[in-house]
Amino acid sequence: MNTTVSNQTPHIRIFDTTLRDGEQSPGCSMTPQQKLVMARALDELGVDIIETGFPASSHSDREAVAMMGRELRRPTLAVLSRCLQTDIEISAKALEAAANPR
Repeated sequence: MNTTVSNQTPHIRIFDTTLRDGEQSPGCSMTPQQKLVMARALDELGVDIIETGFPASSHSDREAVAMMGRELRRPTLAVLSRCLQTDIEISAKALEAAANPR
């Protein structure tokens, strides 16, 4: 039996869905620029993974995801996509500038 105790604090990964799931709340709608401001704040808080949107759903979501991908270098940027070739291609294009796309 290994009784060694680690002095390392475990890293808890934070996956935030505010920009996608949070926007589904009645009366909640953000422009691409507002989403970028929120994403910057999440990055400053140290959020590990930011679910940025659903690029295939609208031009606005594609624009917001692309803006975040060009600017945010530390967090993983995730998108929601249906299992359709066109949706996947749209999502990949929106994330093409992201340092850590998912």
